[in-house]
Amino acid sequence: MNIAVIGAGTMGNGIAHVFAMHGHKVNLCDVSDEALDKALETIKSNLWRMVAKEKITEDIHDKSLQQITTHTNIQEAVQEADLVIEAASEKEDVKLKIFQMLDEHAPSECILASNTSSISITKIASATKRPDKVIGMHFMNPVPVMKLVEVIRGYKTSEATARVVSDLSKQVSKVPIEVNDYPGFIANRILMPMINEAIFALYQGVAGVSEIDGIMKLGMAHPMGPLELADFIGLDVCKAILDVLHKGFGEQKYAPCPLLNNMVLAGSLGKKSGVGFYDYSEHRKAEVVASNFT
Repeated sequence: MNIAVIGAGTMGNGIAHVFAMHGHKVNLCDVSDEALDKALETIKSNLWRMVAKEKITEDIHDKSLQQITTHTNIQEAVQEADLVIEAASEKEDVKLKIFQMLDEHAPSECILASNTSSISITKIASATKRPDKVIGMHFMNPVPVMKLVEVIRGYKTSEATARVVSDLSKQVSKVPIEVNDYPGFIANRILMPMINEAIFALYQGVAGVSEIDGIMKLGMAHPMGPLELADFIGLDVCKAILDVLHKGFGEQKYAPCPLLNNMVLAGSLGKKSGVGFYDYSEHRKAEVVASNFT
């Protein structure tokens, strides 16, 4: 199957990695050659890590890379695609514009999927003339490791589209779980309020960063504390998802904590910016930032 992935960031390059490793031709598209070069280096590094752990052979490493072609022109990237997976930034206006372009340039039978973590699939589908072929494929980060694909049906998503996407997810060793199209779906409707509550606990001085994370890891058997996880996801992404939940449900419990709002405004976005609730500068092990969070 010919797969086009729009967006070569953390999620996009992970999705490209997985499909290429399972024998699919992948056109990876982004706005610049620099972004695509960075994505390919990440994919190479992650594949070599799998070779080192004896999860794949060097032959699979080489064949996987041969399956990926990069593009900066979206029309060229999707013109022969059977499935397009959009993995651009979590901004509704950006996604709507992309889906208008995909609808115009992708073959009429091509399925258009979004990796959105919270934005309405029905709204995204409304930007196209093929709403029956629009669906959500919400992969988890890191994509090569995490098994879940949250499959989101829009209001007009067809049974045939959902079946193709679920079967394909299984073929690339993922576990598809179907949900309906409401703000945050299931994963983030549950996860983000937990992260937001952890930030409120820090903001109100109940405990420090390492204490909050330690309690959730030791007491709840979470592999990563909620504040570290927020850093890993990106604080701007967490805020964007909470904003979608808050607007969609109109309930105050989903409103982002003032501390989260301030950190995003200040550019402290977590691991990708070098600082969030922890310090990731100079490639050293993350340490708690010596700041007053209250």
